[in-house]
Amino acid sequence: MLNPKNKKRFLLMSVMVLILSMALLGCSIESVENEKSESTTESDNMITFAWPRDIGELNPHIYNPSQLFAQSMLYEPLVSYQDGGELKPQLAESWEISEDGKEYLFHLRQDVKFTDGSNFNAEIVKKNFDAILANVDLHSWLGFISKIDQTEVIDEYTFKLTLTESYYPTIQELAVVRPVRFLGEAGFPQDGDTSKGIEKPVGTGPWVLDEYKADEFAVFKRNEDYWGELPSIEKIKVKVIPDAETRVLAFEKGDLDVVYGEGVIGIDSFKQLESTGSYGSSISEPVATRQLVMNTNKEQLSDVRVRQALHYGFNKQAMVEGVTSGLEEKADYILPTNFPYTSNLDATKVDYNVEKAKQLLDEAGWKLPKGKNIREKDGKPLEIELMYNSAESIQKTMAETLQSEWTGLGVKLNIVGVELTTQVERFKANEFDMNFFSNYGAPYDPHTFVNIVATEGFGFREAISAYSNKEELLNQIAEVKQTTDENERQELYTEILGSLQEQGAIVPVSYIKKIAVYQKNVSNFTFPANRDEHPFTGISIKK
Repeated sequence: MLNPKNKKRFLLMSVMVLILSMALLGCSIESVENEKSESTTESDNMITFAWPRDIGELNPHIYNPSQLFAQSMLYEPLVSYQDGGELKPQLAESWEISEDGKEYLFHLRQDVKFTDGSNFNAEIVKKNFDAILANVDLHSWLGFISKIDQTEVIDEYTFKLTLTESYYPTIQELAVVRPVRFLGEAGFPQDGDTSKGIEKPVGTGPWVLDEYKADEFAVFKRNEDYWGELPSIEKIKVKVIPDAETRVLAFEKGDLDVVYGEGVIGIDSFKQLESTGSYGSSISEPVATRQLVMNTNKEQLSDVRVRQALHYGFNKQAMVEGVTSGLEEKADYILPTNFPYTSNLDATKVDYNVEKAKQLLDEAGWKLPKGKNIREKDGKPLEIELMYNSAESIQKTMAETLQSEWTGLGVKLNIVGVELTTQVERFKANEFDMNFFSNYGAPYDPHTFVNIVATEGFGFREAISAYSNKEELLNQIAEVKQTTDENERQELYTEILGSLQEQGAIVPVSYIKKIAVYQKNVSNFTFPANRDEHPFTGISIKK
């Protein structure tokens, strides 16, 4: 039994423990309530998705490590690229092009402000253009940049761009995500040189960077003063998750609302998630063509009949279905037909025909000697090397499929996996027999694709060196960029793209598509027409 002194001490300790317990319980309840509140807030107002890498500096005038989708959330173009290649007003309400195709007069919107409250006008448009032109070598890959002769402020909301020569893709190139998008005055460094960095990301777009922790996450909040239609979602959270499998697990746990992009998760994972019926899913229209480029400089591939035989000699439909589980679509043409000037492509569709392939090889003089498995001509075997990106499983599996199928034709295909940088370097240096390639997509094509075909040092001009009409093709490519007549331009593209394909150095394999999988409460998900734009314009969450 406790004595009075100890009893008093025990009672005091008991009261203290009770008070502490109640305090802790209160904190716990408050913590739970806060978590519930935060969870509810996120669920009601925020979309969370994952990206393989950090969003970068968000400088509109430079490239990696800034991520295209994030740049497009903050910064806007003068014109926007929409479905079917239609070019619509964005920060420019309208524009006029001179008859000679050299002068572009833009009438700017007058109700636009940057996110710091400053005005968007012709002066800031000129300042952005001049910052880009101060580093013209950095941006000369974009055709119209090196052709700019003068930038002028006509009045507060009228801006004039003058080129040294006519270049019809100018308006289309103004729709790309970088570098011609507009940074507010407060974002410019003191010396005005944005190539070295910016003060802060200040744009006119529907989103503002709200929170950011490098290599972990970024939160974008809605720009409540946006001049256009406000997004339905108040916030977009981007979690940096480099590993594809980890992204899938996070999505299945409910930590992510959306998984979106090209190659963001494996095809098998996408198909598995889609098959459960527990999630929404979407597949885009073609965004590019996966191509097989054959180097006609190589003796074995210099004869058009050999190139055509190899095209006939593999089951494209079966390969695309087997390798991509039907996620990609068999390509009949070297560019998707949902791009500008491609809807009327005139090229022969090549269907799988082993006998036709063998006949063409025989006609080209590549015979199969008795007792041998590999065709020969003048004592040389029909042996070819195919280079692929070792990090891309689709290229690897397709290469193995081609190796197996062409063996049946009497063709020995050696497949070599290399790193992407090596693949690009070897392609540009003309050090390849065959190579996998995909075009750039919207809003760059078709003009960017034909540009690189005609430009030395990209691999294509060398690859088509044996084309009988090479000089005519190069002249047509130069002409199509300068023509101001729409009908003439269409005819030229039909001839150029048809001829490139018919002579067999560029074999269309499959149409690449974007995928999206999302939680059931996510609605109105749509793919942007511009391959590089963000997909959050109309997205919403069901309450």
